[in-house]
Amino acid sequence: MIFFNKYTALLFVLFIFLNCSKEALKESKKSNDLIHETSPYLLQHAYNPVNWKAWNPKTLALAKKENKLIVISVGYSACHWCHVMEEESFENDSIAKIMNANFINIKVDREERPDVDKVYMNAVQLMTGGGGWPLNCIALPDGRPIYGGTYFTKEQWSKVLKSISKLYKEEPQKAIEFAENLTKGIQESQLITLNKETPSFTKKEITSSVALWRNQMDTIYGGFKGVPKFPMPNSLEFLARYSYQFKDTSIDNYLENALAKIAFGGIYDHIGGGFSRYAIDEKWHIPHFEKMLYDNAQLVSLYSKAYLKDKNKLYKDVVQETLHFIENELTSNNGAFYSSLDADSKNSSGEKEEGAFYEWTEEELIELLQDDFTLFKEFYNINDFGLWENSKYVLIRNKSKVEFAKEQNITIVVLNEKVSKWKKVLHKARNKRSKPNLDDKVLTSWNALMIQGYVDAYRAFGNKEYLESALKNANFLAENQLRKDQGLYRNFKNGKSTINAYSEDYATVMKSFISLYEVTLDEKWLTISKNLIDILFVNFFDENIKMFYFTSKEDENLIARKYEIIDGVIPSSNSMIANSLFKLGHYFSNSKYLKTSEQMLNNLKDNVKLNPANYSNWLNLMTNFTNPFYEVVVAGDNAMEVNTSLINNYNPNILIAGTTKENTTLPLLSYKFNEDETFIYVCVNGTCKLPQKDLKKAIKSIDK
Repeated sequence: MIFFNKYTALLFVLFIFLNCSKEALKESKKSNDLIHETSPYLLQHAYNPVNWKAWNPKTLALAKKENKLIVISVGYSACHWCHVMEEESFENDSIAKIMNANFINIKVDREERPDVDKVYMNAVQLMTGGGGWPLNCIALPDGRPIYGGTYFTKEQWSKVLKSISKLYKEEPQKAIEFAENLTKGIQESQLITLNKETPSFTKKEITSSVALWRNQMDTIYGGFKGVPKFPMPNSLEFLARYSYQFKDTSIDNYLENALAKIAFGGIYDHIGGGFSRYAIDEKWHIPHFEKMLYDNAQLVSLYSKAYLKDKNKLYKDVVQETLHFIENELTSNNGAFYSSLDADSKNSSGEKEEGAFYEWTEEELIELLQDDFTLFKEFYNINDFGLWENSKYVLIRNKSKVEFAKEQNITIVVLNEKVSKWKKVLHKARNKRSKPNLDDKVLTSWNALMIQGYVDAYRAFGNKEYLESALKNANFLAENQLRKDQGLYRNFKNGKSTINAYSEDYATVMKSFISLYEVTLDEKWLTISKNLIDILFVNFFDENIKMFYFTSKEDENLIARKYEIIDGVIPSSNSMIANSLFKLGHYFSNSKYLKTSEQMLNNLKDNVKLNPANYSNWLNLMTNFTNPFYEVVVAGDNAMEVNTSLINNYNPNILIAGTTKENTTLPLLSYKFNEDETFIYVCVNGTCKLPQKDLKKAIKSIDK
């Protein structure tokens, strides 16, 4: 007993000593200027020996004053290779010494400052033919880039720093000449000209574009050919609309396979719900494990709309589980949505490892599932098909539940009970592990995408909690991110709204608020959207070519002012604005909005036809201008009840308006209210068919 007490005391003293040592070590580390920032990504680098500074006028002025080259290092909190480069290079004293002596070093959170990211990503793409994060660019003191790349090893980075520094000191004119040429290339890339021809769009142009696009479609594993594989929700969403309106069963079959394979893959978290950003293999098995709000928001929209169209139970499961993940992991008490979960987490040895939170060993699964393991093993492929590396597995399915139940000679009811039980057991076990870090900044555009996701889920499944979540977040944005002058802020953190918003923020908020109006018939959301588009015309619009810049004229000048036109994982800001202008033009009978939308599409008509995969949201707009597009108005005392049934239909070629009262500010609703009856009007450009009382008859009159 005496020995035990002495031993316990010794352990206690050792524990105190070690913890005090850790605190002393932390205290002994000197912070850099990033300690004053709010971005979780920038704060991750606040104790690096590199003398990091944030991107701001003061830092840029310092570079000019000291005539020092600038290192611009761009990344984001959930990025695995950003962490790797930090550990190898930015935490290394010898590398830091070179950087501090020769450069002004700037860290940029690409999610807070997409304007800076876009300019220097463009530079790296022109220099190397590719891009990604971490993004590392070396620029002249005035910000013009001379060298760049993505991830560098410590040895590579050291060599780059020394050689570029030597070049600038010994032959500055060479560096300046290269910067001048590269900057000119950045300014001229994606150059847009005003198309002065009369706008004309045809169905044939759309079918020809999709025919060209087919070459890129992966008909075996789903999605699009090549690796890494991104789900590209907007592209799949447009193709769903195309298959419906153009009656193309081959595209229907392609989509059914794609949506199943993505949902079956390891890119989908079968235990906790939600999607990772992309997969590194063609069968969607091994993801880059970061979970981003914007991906999950858009995939919720995609699977919700697919369910409206096809009523596939798999899609419903995916949406419900993903929204459960959003609610539990990425939602704050005030209704705002956080940005992401990290790809890395600590493994059982306490070391940071990509995917450690999500991987399983066979031994773990046997211990947890016991007699059920044999069936689980077949369902989630604990075999060569599901093997990742080092005897670790990432869960992946390759059969539908119907197929699997038939093969195993069990009922669907039994299988569903088993799957539910397995998920609960593994979820409980997984939650005992070290969790990935949370990036808790709130971005306006990503929150707006999540509002859209909740609205689309409400339309598909009628769950009022989904609508409540959408409204709570929309009110949060209206109260916190909407400025007094009706402009927007980009960022919210620690109770403060900061950073003048970009066109992406305006575009996504307008899109989601228009959708919110369609399900609530509350004109507040349309009014805000109209105010936002009017701000865009004042601060972002290029009168010469009729497109919108990514940055406001109120913002600091970068080396190039860019237009965002290519639809990537998130549709381009210009394509979203053009689609909203089309709808707002109808709502407010505003010819300026409609003509601007049409001209924007006309400017990019050739791009869309030649490279449809990069212009899917523009194709959506082109379909609005070519196929029948309807305004469906519900007016009367029971308008809300009728509208609740109306929105539960897949009609991609309509906009919805409605009122339960006579007084309304919307021209589209004028003279349509009747106290005694609720009528449904199906109209084209304000000209309406005979009003209907029967919703089914009204829907039947909507041509595809």
